[in-house]
Amino acid sequence: MCAAGRRWDRRQRSLLWVMLLMAWEAAWGQLRYSVPEEMPKGSFVGDVAKDLGLQLPEFRDRGARIVSEGRTQCFALDGKTGHLVTAERIDREEQLCRLVEKCVLRCVLIVEGEMKFYEIEVEIMDINDNDPSFQETEKELRVSETTAPGWRFPLREAQDADLGPNSLQSYELSGDEHFSLAVQAGPGGDQRPELVLAKALDREEAAFHELVLRAMDGGDPARTGTARIRVKVLDANDNAPVFSQAEYTVRVPEDVPVGSVLVTVTATDTDEGLNGHVKYSIQKITEKATQIFELHCDTGEVSLLRSLDFEEGYYYELEVQAHDGGGLFDTTNVVVTVTDVNDNAPLLRVSSALNEISEDAPSGTVVALLHLQDRDSGVNGEVRCSLDGDIPFRLEKSFDDYYRVVTARELDREQVSEYNVTVRAADGGSPALQSSAVLALRVLDVNDNAPVFAEERYSARLAENNAAGALVLTVRATDADWGQNARVRYRLSEGRVRGAPLSSYVYRRDVRGGEALGPAAASSALGDAAGGVGGGVGTAALLGARGDAQGLVRGRRGQGPEAAAAGLLPPDSGALRGVPVSHFVGIDGVRAFLQSYSHDVSLTADSRKSQLRFSAGGSCCDTLPARPLPDEPAPLLGDDDPAGAFPADPASLPVSFWDRTAFVTFLSFTLLFIPPVFCVLCREII
Repeated sequence: MCAAGRRWDRRQRSLLWVMLLMAWEAAWGQLRYSVPEEMPKGSFVGDVAKDLGLQLPEFRDRGARIVSEGRTQCFALDGKTGHLVTAERIDREEQLCRLVEKCVLRCVLIVEGEMKFYEIEVEIMDINDNDPSFQETEKELRVSETTAPGWRFPLREAQDADLGPNSLQSYELSGDEHFSLAVQAGPGGDQRPELVLAKALDREEAAFHELVLRAMDGGDPARTGTARIRVKVLDANDNAPVFSQAEYTVRVPEDVPVGSVLVTVTATDTDEGLNGHVKYSIQKITEKATQIFELHCDTGEVSLLRSLDFEEGYYYELEVQAHDGGGLFDTTNVVVTVTDVNDNAPLLRVSSALNEISEDAPSGTVVALLHLQDRDSGVNGEVRCSLDGDIPFRLEKSFDDYYRVVTARELDREQVSEYNVTVRAADGGSPALQSSAVLALRVLDVNDNAPVFAEERYSARLAENNAAGALVLTVRATDADWGQNARVRYRLSEGRVRGAPLSSYVYRRDVRGGEALGPAAASSALGDAAGGVGGGVGTAALLGARGDAQGLVRGRRGQGPEAAAAGLLPPDSGALRGVPVSHFVGIDGVRAFLQSYSHDVSLTADSRKSQLRFSAGGSCCDTLPARPLPDEPAPLLGDDDPAGAFPADPASLPVSFWDRTAFVTFLSFTLLFIPPVFCVLCREII
């Protein structure tokens, strides 16, 4: 199919010349016509009848017709007018003369009545009906950013089906200063465009460049064709990573949890791909810091491996490097400052301390030296020291963190004998941390207290004729001091009763822990009693009914069955020599007598349950009364051997001792084997 087109306005004069040429050629048997392409169907090509000199009726009668060459019938003969017309729209470039500069179509006019034919040539004149066109309207070039300026990149030329002035005439480039356009002439006179790099590329500045290449023909108006060229700048590793900060500084408390991210370093690389992929590493770090901090190689996070301790270190500096895949790098410093947290209690150390101090130590006596220390800093490390309670001690600061504990006033052991001095240290943190120490201090006694009797005056009443050794009264004196200073010694001031020494009537007997100790011979002293145990006063001889010792003790006459006792044991009996019968009157009298000769006596109304445990040897000796010489001074107990008042040799004992011993033996057997006989003695008891 032939394409349509109409261009009547430009060739009015050229048609006249064409018609004259055709008329001249017709004279020679060949007709030549020229017609613009794109003429619509039925358009006039030439007046064939006239050009052949034939009359129209004759032309119709002789059977004239047109036969076209080829398979396409482009022309026809109008029988009514004798004109040669287009049989269809003729497109010179598309159908007939695509690559031919001069397009001539041929057809034959056959006149059957004359048996003649005439050749007709019709030149199809080009009109500017085609735009220049590019085979690729969108094109991408990949250019490395390291390409040197001046480099040329050939481009495909545009195509224009028109010929002559209507064909492609020129190119132009627009869009970017980095590129320019050069056109080279080809071997056939064609124009070949080239893209020229006019300015160095920088992918980080512009990764793409958009260009427009325009091709123009010579028509009036000119037709153009365009192609878009997208230049992608290929990355070269021409950029090193760059940290966002030359130094990263962070302050963290020392109690930040393990695993926390302390700081994140960030470096950027404007390259792409591996050239722009940044990894992080630590280049410079102390051995100690390697155990505390960890750097994530991909994220740049600096995290904590273990707990921080301000007291171990409060300043750390790391040098971190960021490097890309091409080996370019940048460095930065990471400074970690650890802030103090009150996590250390004051350390209270007792450098020196006394365990004992005399109660008469003067005020200001040093009893302890203390050293205070707190590993925290600032107010967290400021320590205050104090003593607990109202005690006779105070704190004095020596120098720096050293303190002394001294006595604030005189001590009194009798009021407080021991002190547990609590020293407390508290820091200035919030909340404050504390520590304490206890100083155990014993106050040593000084003999600063005299013995004091329990009563200002003692008096006693006792029966006359009581047995020797019977307890008259007990005195008690106490001393507030301690130890040897509190040991009380008792002494009876020697006096006389009707010319006889007082010691011939009474003697001192110590009572310690419930045990009665015998008298010391020729002694008028009561002796010592430790720990405030009182001293006892006993009779040294029998007091008569008219005894003259009533100024010291008050007695009364005894009553009882003396006759029965005397009938059983007559006074002149050898066993009772020197022992009056009244000694056995009543259960108290019997018990007192027996206790004088035995350690253990148990008398009851039932004679079967009465017990007498006889002890021979020295036990009897310890309970026998001895009378000192009238004018001999009475020594204190402890000055000599307590038993020194008694003969060490039993043979030196008086005969009366053995007589009494024999009586005790006799009485023991009597109690054990002849109870009826002893019942006469015990009747008063029952």
